[in-house]
This record gives sequence, C-alpha cells and structure tokens, in this order.
Amino acid sequence: MGKRLWVVAAGLALAFTGAVGGAHWLSETRRVAAAEPQIDDEAMIARGAYIARTADCIACHTAPGGRPFAGGLAMETPVGAIYSTNITPDPATGIGTYRYADFRNAVQAGVRRDGTPLYPAMPYTSYAIMPEADMQALYAYFKGGVAPVAQANAAATIPWPMNMRWPMAWWQWLFAPAREFVAPEGADARIARGAYLVEGPGHCGACHTPRGLAYQEKALSLADGDAFLSGAVIDGWRAKSLRGEAQGLQSWSEAEIVAFLQTGRTDKVAAFGAMADVVAHSTRYFAQADLDAVAAYLKQLPPAAGRINAFPPKTDATTAALQAGRYETRGAVLYMEFCAACHRADGKGMPRVFPALDGNSAVFAESPQSLIQITLEGGTMPANDRGEMAFAMPAFRTLSDDDIAAVVSFIRGAWTNQAEPIVPQEVGHMRKFLAGKAPHVVVNGPEDKKGD
Repeated sequence: MGKRLWVVAAGLALAFTGAVGGAHWLSETRRVAAAEPQIDDEAMIARGAYIARTADCIACHTAPGGRPFAGGLAMETPVGAIYSTNITPDPATGIGTYRYADFRNAVQAGVRRDGTPLYPAMPYTSYAIMPEADMQALYAYFKGGVAPVAQANAAATIPWPMNMRWPMAWWQWLFAPAREFVAPEGADARIARGAYLVEGPGHCGACHTPRGLAYQEKALSLADGDAFLSGAVIDGWRAKSLRGEAQGLQSWSEAEIVAFLQTGRTDKVAAFGAMADVVAHSTRYFAQADLDAVAAYLKQLPPAAGRINAFPPKTDATTAALQAGRYETRGAVLYMEFCAACHRADGKGMPRVFPALDGNSAVFAESPQSLIQITLEGGTMPANDRGEMAFAMPAFRTLSDDDIAAVVSFIRGAWTNQAEPIVPQEVGHMRKFLAGKAPHVVVNGPEDKKGD
C-alpha cells in the first residue's frame, strides 16, 4: 500500500511539474520578437491617441478620482477583484521600461514582460486582430503622449489557489488564439470598418457576449457562433444584446445608435454604469465615419437564435389609470411617489433629460440586473460635447427589497412594456453584491489631465 501511495504521489508531482512547465512553454511561444519602431513622430503619437480612444484604454486603467492610466480600477469577478494596472510610462511602476515587443505581447497575446500570463479581464482576445501599424502608433502614444505616474499596482483579491497565474497559459491556449480580422462575407467598406471596431479595439464582445464556465467569451465574432453580442451580465450590469431582436437593437435606428455612442443618450434611453464610462472616455471621441460604421454594422446583425424578433402590439392602459388616480398595485403607488416627477405618468420622461421608461430596452431586457442596480445605486449620465447637462438618477437603496421589487415589476409591465416581474430575492442579491464590491485604489489625485 505504501509503495502504491508513493507511486501515485510521484505521478501527481510529475503531472503537476509537467503542467507548470508546459504553461511556461506556452507563454513563451505566445511572445514574439519585434523591431523597435520610431516613436518620436507627433503625427504617429496623435494617431495612437485616437486608437487608444477606440480601444477605451482609459476607462479600465483609470480609477474614479485617480490619475489617467495609473490603474487601480477594481473589476469584480466571481472569485474576487482584479485591479487594472499602471500603463503610464513610469519606469518603476508603469510600462516605462517596456520595449515595443513587450508592449505588443501584453496587449495582443496577454503575456506580461516577465512572461506571466494576464487575466482575460484584459481584452487581448479582441486586441489580437489590430494591425501592426496601429499597435506601433498605440505604443508611441503611451510612450510619448501619456504623463508618467508613480503608482504601484494593487494585488488581486482572488484567493489561493485560484490566483495562480500559470494555469492562465493553458486557458489562453484553449480560448485566446492568434487571429486576424476577417470582414463579414459580402460586407462593404463601411460594414467592414464597423465590424473591425466592434470586434477589435472596441472589444464590445468583452461585455456584450456571454461567457462560458471558464470565463471565456463564447464567440469572438459572429462567424464563431451565435452567442456573439447576444447579451451578458458583467459587474452586476446587464450588457444588452446588440443583435436585431426585440430585447436588443431591433427598436433602435442607426441614427439612435450613433447618438447614443456620441452623447450617452437618445430621446428614450441614457447610458449609466460601465457604459457611461465607455461613452465618456471612448465613443464620444470617435470620428463621425467610425460612429456611422459601427451603427451600420450593428443594425445588420440578425437576431440571436430563439429570441423574440419583435413584441406583439400592446395598448397602453397605464397612463390613463395613473392620471385618474387609480393606483392598483403597490408598485404603482411607489412609482407615483418616487418616479413620476421625472419619468411622468405616461412613462415618456423628457427627451435627452430624463430617460423614458416606456419602450426603453433597458427596462424590458430579459435580465433585470441593470434596472435593479440603477434603482438601488443611482447613477449619472456621461458628459458629452453638446453642452447637455449630465443629469443624475438618485439612489433609492433606503427602500426595502419588497418595495424595489414592486416598483421595478410595475415599470417592466407598464405602458407598452412586456417583461416579467421580479422578486425581492433578486433585489437582495444585488444589494449584497454591491455591498461586497472591492474598493478602487487611488494613490494620486487627478492633478495631471494629460492622458484624459
């Protein structure tokens, strides 16, 4: 018996050694050499700054109240928080000592300068399709257009043994292949450009594509599978389906998509949560042609399989009842007490000021997480370049789980909306999730805005 145990132990030790050694070998094979480009050209740096906007680097690598690109943003995962890193050119705590090959390997292959694989919170699976010229311009910008900030990187809160990095090399082997951009079949130049921005630097799939058991995106393009951009839950927010179904973008026009990406609002909806950061730091800086291209690409995407293409007609009976003082449910009473002053009895709100609740795709989304979270925590619209005020939604966390469930259920089924009610347990789950979120790390104040 003792000899058998020794044999088993030796076998396990050998397998573990092989797994670790294989992981290191895999990481090394992902790293490639690259010549150092000339990066002192101002036009190249300016182009890199625009590419960084399309890639939304600042939103993840800047904590609220922190210095641009200095990291410290807490990103929640099912097993703990990961903190974004300092990507300023500071030589001690940032990427100041990175050569171009180091930079490209981290951004596109997910392998750090020291050979450590990166967590997939970094969307290197999307950045992998960016062309060499864009990567060089991006490198030039981070080396010559971003102010260095001395801010140490925070350690993830993921517990051992799940925080071991070497298994990520095997994850990358399975789910992060080297790939190039392939335009959709039959696409014209505008659709192809939109597809590239969505699949590549814009990394829309990182939030809007569901993930599998290993936290991998189930599809990296529509050619990879029908799950692409079909909606997901991330950080407690429901990232809506961007496909052409009733709970996706079926009811949106191309002009509305452009307006939303440019200003964070349309006549019906407003961006809150993580999407507000995307608009504030990234999409509002897109060139008009790129906004048009993204909108055109998204609007031609088909509905995901099994989804409702369009809701059946429904007559609005809610407005007349509320205006007549007929509050037939607890949710109706709460709506008139706390919501109607801004969103009105007819649920239409005020265009581009107070979002509509009737016909708002965030309201009748299949998953209610976003509606629950915004009700509990409130939020602020992103800034835009049209001089429109960034209106805020107040937090209603002092209401009970029962009351929030009642008012959210009322809104999801009122007017012409056709969505399922929610239960108090869903509110309690969200409240617990929000209470347990890791805090962001900010060492330096926002004194230097060079990178913003």
